[in-house]
Amino acid sequence: MATAAQWIEGARPRTLPNAIAPVLAGTGAAASIDGAVWWKAVLALLVSLALIVGVNYANDYSDGIRGTDDVRVGPVRLVGQKLASPAAVKNAAIASLALGAIFGLALVATSAWWLLLIGLACLAGAWYYTGGSKPYGYRGFGEVAVFVFFGLIGVLGTQFVQANRIDWVGALLAISVGAFSSAVLVANNLRDIPTDTESGKVTLAVKLGDPRTRTLHLTLLTVPFVATLILLARTPLALAGLVAIPLAVRANAPVRGGKGGLELIPALRDSGLALLAWSAVTALAVGLG
Repeated sequence: MATAAQWIEGARPRTLPNAIAPVLAGTGAAASIDGAVWWKAVLALLVSLALIVGVNYANDYSDGIRGTDDVRVGPVRLVGQKLASPAAVKNAAIASLALGAIFGLALVATSAWWLLLIGLACLAGAWYYTGGSKPYGYRGFGEVAVFVFFGLIGVLGTQFVQANRIDWVGALLAISVGAFSSAVLVANNLRDIPTDTESGKVTLAVKLGDPRTRTLHLTLLTVPFVATLILLARTPLALAGLVAIPLAVRANAPVRGGKGGLELIPALRDSGLALLAWSAVTALAVGLG
């Protein structure tokens, strides 16, 4: 029987920056066009947090019953390590996703009906990442999904529900957050190349191989800082986003240093911290600017 601490660890709290950052960035983009609405931002944050916890439990369940998590380095796997029953983890995933859907419906009721379709796509994306008979996470599309759901949809959706429109600043923030979020998954999948290859999980890292995956991580971490320079066209305050460079450099250090296994865990942590720091500072900058 899993303890409360193990359930919390199974929710993978290190991934929470991926849920918080899009809402910060989207709210900053909304503020930049005088459209920020604090309570809608709070609702969007609750949606994002519930979905990421749901997808983490769903991945734990689906990977666990397939045996993919039988031999792993990294965080707790509730099913794979037989700490909780598959049914219990599946129910936790469904409950989290359902909670996200409820918060999402509240946002839809205050905005446009077609957001409901995007919400349904998010729920499907969360479940079928590793669930179903042909999970797209096993076919190398995980990073694309993270870029779309936690980058484009997360940021632009947050901006739209508050300001009722999107603009180029929101789009640039969405691309940047998506790149950062994808970098977190790339670091995770780089660490898991040996075990994923053995279990038949064909992630993008498995397809690219070790050297090119390391190059991809650096490329993704570079994108937001290029965006920072472009955002100077909106406000010189955007230059503050460069304060996240040391975190990004630290995040890439184990990757460019050829580290593997447990030694790559700091790359996940610091990629997420760089994402959160850049998003918070840049959101504040464009909002004030």
